[in-house]
Amino acid sequence: MNGSIATRKAYKNYHVRMVFKWGGKVYRQLNSGLLYHSFGYFGEGLDVWMSSHEFQLCSGKMGDSYCMGRSYFEIPVVKSGDGKSLTWSPTGEMTQFGDGKAAKNGSKGSDYEKPKGEWNVIDLYCFGRTSVHVVNGRVVLINYNSGKIVKGKVVPLTRGKIQIQSEGGELFVKSLEIEKIKEIPKGLLRQ
Repeated sequence: MNGSIATRKAYKNYHVRMVFKWGGKVYRQLNSGLLYHSFGYFGEGLDVWMSSHEFQLCSGKMGDSYCMGRSYFEIPVVKSGDGKSLTWSPTGEMTQFGDGKAAKNGSKGSDYEKPKGEWNVIDLYCFGRTSVHVVNGRVVLINYNSGKIVKGKVVPLTRGKIQIQSEGGELFVKSLEIEKIKEIPKGLLRQ
């Protein structure tokens, strides 16, 4: 069943740490997400969620980044041989993501997901228009130039609500912490 819970407050310049694991019930697939910088109305993203950036939690894709609804970002990527897969690489070509852009989904650079039943720790660092996806202590993707598409133009997006998405599998959240930050830790940006 698709749905989410969302914060009432919008956050800016923050770090989210979430500890979770998959349960045994699978309705379609083990799929969920941490939706951040959420704005607009429920239903703007795939007829269910608010427009947002998604830190993908889907098993096998944990750490990917998805443009939900009217969101926009840029990721340095390398393209697969068929050009269909766009994978994060610090030395890749900066590519635009969002409606009408190269794609809506950027793939993580490496896989650090733990097996089903084990606790995963994800960290999301958002500062200004940059966000860093960390899975079990390892940087897997960095988004730049966060924005939202308004009347065909990209407008900077630096804040929003946070949603925990439900999309097909039982998810147990052990803890969720949000703290204000003054910068993204330097070591995370040097990949």
